[in-house]
Amino acid sequence: MDKKTIVSAITKSKGRKSLYHFTRVRNLPAIVHHNALWSSKHLYPFHIGERRSEVKEVKYFEHTVVINAHLRIVESMMDANCTHEQFRAYLDQHVFFWPTLKDCRKMLDTYKRREPDEAFIILQFEAFPLLMDHYSAVKLSKYDSGSSPRFPKSCKYKKSLEMFLSLDDFQKKRNSTVPVKASEIHELLFKDQVINLYQYVQVIYADHDNGLPENWRKLVKPLESFSQRL
Repeated sequence: MDKKTIVSAITKSKGRKSLYHFTRVRNLPAIVHHNALWSSKHLYPFHIGERRSEVKEVKYFEHTVVINAHLRIVESMMDANCTHEQFRAYLDQHVFFWPTLKDCRKMLDTYKRREPDEAFIILQFEAFPLLMDHYSAVKLSKYDSGSSPRFPKSCKYKKSLEMFLSLDDFQKKRNSTVPVKASEIHELLFKDQVINLYQYVQVIYADHDNGLPENWRKLVKPLESFSQRL
């Protein structure tokens, strides 16, 4: 299949026309100013593979950006050929997106439980052009890669770098670890950074639009309206 056919297959369903990314309200000024999203490694290329047990504030040019802590992954979930350090190092090279409202809300709720005093926003993007323009940088995942499942002993997969599938390999590589159809994709990882964001943004779900440029402000909807769509 060519690129357009692959991306069309992934975004064909009505519920998969958009991609979602959540972040902290305090990261929005940097995102808007630079018109980009970045991986943790891009923002802080130090101590690669080490676990961040707490969020970390880093300077990115004139802005302060907050990097997520690593969620704990139990040892029993790791494949014998992949260490925690290797896995974290790989995750930190990527920007995370979710293909459905439900998938994004699940991860947002996970972080809100961990950080009840933090304010979050959700960015909604048009999936087809975003995937086409970043095609070679995208990996697909059948599972939530960055945390342990609720019942790890009953899981039928192990976490390793083999769980991430390139777009070119979609519907070519077939095993129980990777998605073989669009409905099995629950996470998309974009390597390093996503640029020219504004041309893809459909909605910014946030509780206020203070300080945003006019062209971004007109995209804002109340965060509550995101939950109402579920």
